[in-house]
Amino acid sequence: MAKRKVVKKHDAHREAPIPKGWLLAVGGSEDKGKRELKEEQEKNIGFIHEEILKRFVKELRGENPLIAIVPTGSTMPEELAKEYIEVFQELGLKNLEVIDVRNRQDARNEDYCKILERAAGIMFTGGDQLRLTSILGGTPVLELMKERYTHEEIIVAGTSAGATAMSTPMIYEGETQGGYIKGDVRITTGLEFLKNVAIDTHFIARGRIVRMAQAISTNPGCIGVGLEEDTAILVTEGKEVEVLGSGLVTIVDGLDISYTNIYEIKTGEPFTVCDMKVHLLSRGQRYTLPFYDQLHI
Repeated sequence: MAKRKVVKKHDAHREAPIPKGWLLAVGGSEDKGKRELKEEQEKNIGFIHEEILKRFVKELRGENPLIAIVPTGSTMPEELAKEYIEVFQELGLKNLEVIDVRNRQDARNEDYCKILERAAGIMFTGGDQLRLTSILGGTPVLELMKERYTHEEIIVAGTSAGATAMSTPMIYEGETQGGYIKGDVRITTGLEFLKNVAIDTHFIARGRIVRMAQAISTNPGCIGVGLEEDTAILVTEGKEVEVLGSGLVTIVDGLDISYTNIYEIKTGEPFTVCDMKVHLLSRGQRYTLPFYDQLHI
């Protein structure tokens, strides 16, 4: 197991470390070079085949880099792991391992930790983000991933549920009303690679702007990041964002909210929020997450 960095108990004014790793959060349905292009992509004259996964490969460090594929979020882990193995092999990579964690006991497996100690990249597949947090939360496997992301040059990627789970707070369920009723949106703690950020995926395709607005209304100190399909953000230094892919990234900024009644109304009532900012960012755009200096990790 990797050694943990020792933190002095009385170092109260220590700032949180700037992560040395990269975080790649993908909105789902990323182009894998196998399926026919959607009509929307055919109309996109700037569309680049497999752009997101090629960027993941580009950021890997070392010779013959090892990729650890984590299909924990899926109820069909073997199928999804096989799919990504085939895609990465077609992109020229041969050093691939599957972290087949299906329960909390698996997440304590020393063999998986040894794989993660050598990995240059980690790929979380899609599925259910609540499976990811319930199974991995507080386990040696997750702690090792986060330690390496914080202190080493490793790229950690997740698509769909794998991306949603990277942040805290984490949206894990929404009712059919679309999120405009108080109580429609359920939030819990994510895997915490990004703090004070809520990531949602399939964002435009599934009309998730209102449920993100409700999530941010409950804590305007957090930033909402909505990822459309075949679209991603690459985060460096824990806050510098670069947009990749064929769609849009939606940033929901509640820092300047002037009024919300989310804390006054009853569950089941529509909520109000005023002066919430929304940014729409396309490929190549950059954005700095507006974090204040943290006094704790």
